[in-house]
Amino acid sequence: MAVTRDRIRERQAATPEAVIELCEERGIEIVDLRFTDLLGGWQHFSIPVEELSKDLFREGIGFDGSSIRGFQEIHESDMVLIPDPRTARVDPMCKTPTLVLICDVYDPVTRERYSRDPRAVAQKAEGFLLSTGIATTSYWGPEAEFFVFDDVRFDQNVHSGYYFVDSAEGAWNTGREERPNLGYKPRYKEGYFPVPPTDSLQEFRSQLIRKMRQAGLEVEVHHHEVATAGQCEIDLRFNTLTEMGDRLQFYKYLVRTFAREHLKTATFMPKPLFGDNGSGMHTHQSLWKEDVNLFFDPKGYAQLSEIAMYYIGGLLAHSPALLAFCAPTTNSYRRLVPGYEAPVNLVYSQRNRSAAIRIPVYSTNPKAKRIEYRPPDPSANPYLAFAAMLMAGIDGILRKIDPGPPMDVDLYELPPQEAKKIRQVPGSLEESLRALEEDHAFLLRGGVFTEDLIETWIAYKRRKEIDYIRLRPHPSEFYLYYDA
Repeated sequence: MAVTRDRIRERQAATPEAVIELCEERGIEIVDLRFTDLLGGWQHFSIPVEELSKDLFREGIGFDGSSIRGFQEIHESDMVLIPDPRTARVDPMCKTPTLVLICDVYDPVTRERYSRDPRAVAQKAEGFLLSTGIATTSYWGPEAEFFVFDDVRFDQNVHSGYYFVDSAEGAWNTGREERPNLGYKPRYKEGYFPVPPTDSLQEFRSQLIRKMRQAGLEVEVHHHEVATAGQCEIDLRFNTLTEMGDRLQFYKYLVRTFAREHLKTATFMPKPLFGDNGSGMHTHQSLWKEDVNLFFDPKGYAQLSEIAMYYIGGLLAHSPALLAFCAPTTNSYRRLVPGYEAPVNLVYSQRNRSAAIRIPVYSTNPKAKRIEYRPPDPSANPYLAFAAMLMAGIDGILRKIDPGPPMDVDLYELPPQEAKKIRQVPGSLEESLRALEEDHAFLLRGGVFTEDLIETWIAYKRRKEIDYIRLRPHPSEFYLYYDA
């Protein structure tokens, strides 16, 4: 994630005229207008290219906000989308030549940015950082893991509830009659880095990153991950906060669509398998002032500066609340379980993957110095998660929050009495939401997040997700209690 000027693809000062010219050059027939709902889902509708005009970039186009998760009520449903010309990308998955434009959401009456537009939150977070004078830029490098399955079935109704996932690569299929079964299925927790044929998805990922590169996404590496049954990771090159949010949304769209095109199914669900590794989104981050990495100090612990240590202090202090956005599903807490490989311990360390914050030491290059926050997972809305992490780090710097001493030991091998002293992440989504209710003043600074957004987020998560799970019998309860 080393940063140099020539390696950063600066966002071009694209104009509406340049976008229209691009459409003509590339023979575009459809323009796809996309935006992100509160929970992180990418939404869209399409217009013929003839409807794309300079006026659209100024006046926008209307849509029904009451039909979008976390947006408006029915009596105030009219909303406006205004495309950002800097986001123009040709969609490599569409057979009909299609241009994608990411849009910002506006209130049609006030003509102001909508407070629950996640992309607006990300942009406000970047603006707030600049206003503090601490730094001019933050850089972000998420490592979003995902599973590629061959089949998935699930249902929940009044008299039954179940799920089935399957993969030709799954360790549970070593004895299946496949006519012929050729073996080479990664054992549980042994999927990390074996070459083909054990890594059966090598060519799948290579072809997938071709599509990503065609869309202008810069890919650093791809590989099989630890779990059996098709766990993968493809890492995008670092970028600025809002830009990385845009790119991660495109990344997830391409992963899912490419899998479906190949009669496979991809999921960013954090914990689809019991007994093997879940999918995280370890997030690398650093602060810069022009060309200077503010996180680097050759004399500091792991070559970290004082600013970086305060930033870490902010992340650790606010982690219980942060996880309401960074690990935002009930399923997230099937992954964040003490005693396994998940980063549940709220400490920091160089190299140590059992800590919530790891400081990579692969390189001594000042430009490569960053921190890696490990609790997030890819079910997060990237705009909100990145913005929340940045606001926690800024709070740590402004308040000079001391993160305490590092923990350069295997936290899973600590004696029980010592282990009890280590703070841990919340054990459920409900705990994280309660923490967010009690600790969100740091998010409100500069109007980055609003009380309205936070209240809507908490209410939606409780009503639509926590209660949905809480009120339904779990299949394992039949195993435990049927003979009670």
